[in-house]
Amino acid sequence: MKVYGIEVNIKNVPVLDSTFVPLSAFNKEFLKTAKKPLSIAVERSNGLISVYDTFIHGTEEMKDADNYYVDRMVKFLLWAKGGFKVYICGDEAVYNYVAKTYSKDGARAFDFDFMERVYEKPFEVVCIADAAKRPAANEKAKAIGKHLDGCRIGFDAGGSDRKVSAVIDGECVYSEEVVWHPKVTEDPDYHFNGILESFKTAASKMPRVDAIGVSSAGIYIDNRTMVASLFLKVPRDQFDAKVKDIYIRAAKEIGDVPIEVVNDGDVTALAGAIGIGEGEVLGIAMGTSEAVGYVDKDDNITGWLNELAFAPIDAQPDAMEDEWSGDIGCGVKYFSQDGVIKLAKPAGIELDENATPAEKLKVVQELMKNDDPRAIKVFDSIGVYLGHALGYYANFYDVKHILMLGRVMSGKGGDIILNRANEILADEYSHVNAKAETPDEKTRRVGQSVAAASLPEIVK
Repeated sequence: MKVYGIEVNIKNVPVLDSTFVPLSAFNKEFLKTAKKPLSIAVERSNGLISVYDTFIHGTEEMKDADNYYVDRMVKFLLWAKGGFKVYICGDEAVYNYVAKTYSKDGARAFDFDFMERVYEKPFEVVCIADAAKRPAANEKAKAIGKHLDGCRIGFDAGGSDRKVSAVIDGECVYSEEVVWHPKVTEDPDYHFNGILESFKTAASKMPRVDAIGVSSAGIYIDNRTMVASLFLKVPRDQFDAKVKDIYIRAAKEIGDVPIEVVNDGDVTALAGAIGIGEGEVLGIAMGTSEAVGYVDKDDNITGWLNELAFAPIDAQPDAMEDEWSGDIGCGVKYFSQDGVIKLAKPAGIELDENATPAEKLKVVQELMKNDDPRAIKVFDSIGVYLGHALGYYANFYDVKHILMLGRVMSGKGGDIILNRANEILADEYSHVNAKAETPDEKTRRVGQSVAAASLPEIVK
């Protein structure tokens, strides 16, 4: 199959998606003939910079392939690492293309606006003519978590329930779950009161509160909510006034104590690292979306976005579009309940159009319980997607352990996904020194809210 003039031969293809083109496979073939050095750097808060050194062709004949390759790489770096400034170093023509594409009126206007909102700075693309003069990488991981001393509150904000734990010297003395509906509620006071109620409940089970740790879906910088689906319905003016500092305000109601607010994906990876006993853990939860977290070899979080749901993994020109971002071929449509629903139709499974996505997923999983061959094809195809994507992710993350979680991974279907993904990793991606696995019992016992409680350091 030819993609932008690059012949891509694919060894392992999903049985239900014969036109799937792993971005990893496209890049591999592209780079065989690309010899002109090019560097891409993305800058985020506090002068932190991630750099990716690569090559393009730099010829008129390969212009479309070059532009596509760099566009997809910029997109991946922005959603994996994060940034408000992109440096294109080594080719002015590619710079011009990226600057036009990632602009207020360009094809990636969504990314442009999103990153401005996250970092509260104007988004810009900068040209540096000489690739050798690219900015120097400046990464700074943050030691966080695994603090067990004192009396701690651990809070886990989910889309359908909120969990809180009271933890004394590493031992959970109280834990509860409360049903709530944050994603469909406009009033930010509803969210604040629910958070504060959980904090107060945990506080009442301990002689004092020394620290508060929060695991919450979304993007958080300096404990402030920048973007989060939990507050999806809150109007923008109310978001800025009452949501950005919602956890900070709730913590002050408890006392003048340290607080750490961290993306739930990173806390999941931290819980995995605690359970496994070592770092370099990539955690991927396949549910409503694709939630990802990562801790490095020192059990530190990196400060990267890790929003791989919106990072591309498929190079086929007619890949499925994500309704939110308007882009195609991104992880959310492959590693979530949407991926299952997408594949059900070519598998010959009829789903009620009026059912919720969760209900549709359940139908396919019920078929899987009885080893329905159509359901087997669905989960086998997702396993193929996953194997190729993990091979690609490993170019950006150093991993020893890949923990797969979420409702899509439950039951027999999850076993098929794991087995197929690991077959492909072994067959095509020998550089990956990790296998996809589900958490063991020890890791499961380290609950999300308990791991969250370990986030802040108590300064004595």
